[in-house]
Amino acid sequence: MSLLPTPAELVARARSDLRVGLPVVIGAGGAGLVVLAAEALTDARLTALRALPGKPVVAITLHRAETLKARAYDEDLARVTLPAEVDAWWVRTLADPALDLAAPMKGPFLTAREGDAGLHRLALLLVKSAQLLPAAVALTTDRPEALAAELGATRLTADTAAADLALHHPLLPVAAARLPMEASEAGRLHIFRPDNGGIEHYAIEIGRPDRDAPVLARLHSACFTGDVLGSLKCDCGPQLRTALATMGQTGAGVLLYLNQEGRGIGLANKMRAYSLQDQGFDTVEANHRLGFEDDERDFRIGADLLRRMGFGAVRLMTNNPRKVAMMAAEGITVTERVPLITGTNRHNAHYLAVKRTKSGHLL
Repeated sequence: MSLLPTPAELVARARSDLRVGLPVVIGAGGAGLVVLAAEALTDARLTALRALPGKPVVAITLHRAETLKARAYDEDLARVTLPAEVDAWWVRTLADPALDLAAPMKGPFLTAREGDAGLHRLALLLVKSAQLLPAAVALTTDRPEALAAELGATRLTADTAAADLALHHPLLPVAAARLPMEASEAGRLHIFRPDNGGIEHYAIEIGRPDRDAPVLARLHSACFTGDVLGSLKCDCGPQLRTALATMGQTGAGVLLYLNQEGRGIGLANKMRAYSLQDQGFDTVEANHRLGFEDDERDFRIGADLLRRMGFGAVRLMTNNPRKVAMMAAEGITVTERVPLITGTNRHNAHYLAVKRTKSGHLL
């Protein structure tokens, strides 16, 4: 067996590099891109990037471009030309909507309309997968292999990066043990890890569910603020506790705890979204100002966990029709949608209204 990294391991390495501010090179042959995450950019590295041949741009998503009133000639993204006199702080203000009030006088922006934006699109997907702000400083190069070697940078081919970012990596069992809980003394916690070493996900088994019958199941996305701190801004904590209590009363069930905080954007970006909500934006609007989609979660993870635990049919505890459709698309039969309605308070009433009107939740 080779000791060289696999394509998936190279992508995982590239994510880590971007998070600490290192460059990543995407491309091969005569077409490549040097990429730095805007969020982790420093003045020193920006100066070093400018010393290379070419003119850097900042790639941002369409949602962020619309917020900044920058023209997106590439449909789903914009390549903002980086002025010669600006520093890393200027790039950060371009990427981070939390700074829109602190630095309101931005623009007008010059955006590129010539050339292929395919590598820039991949760069944004890679940065988002690292749960960073979806903005990438990028420099086109015609010598990606040689430049990656000179910089000591991780290099990904375009095909490898695209294939891996679209792939659902299989989840492998790591450990399991009995776990008596308030909801049920007959509890068991299973830990699963994707084969690329990514974020772990958990399955909480209540009782001894019959694998030959539809199991009472809940796909619960991690919510540190609601599940742990008891936040009143959402209904996540009450939903988690209600689902477990119902399974305990029923005598059997499985709750899948998916580490997709903030609808898949991560806790740091979720807090950025909360800050925007304090300015008057709703959940969806805040995500868009950050540059994300309404919902970045991947529910294929839940279907994979169910299959690995031996379940093919579920009574799904959810108010989200999208979860039902995704389970069906992934080959999991949903015999019944079990509503999971919890109380409303003055802090989450608007949040729940947006869930209903913009995200289609049945509340």
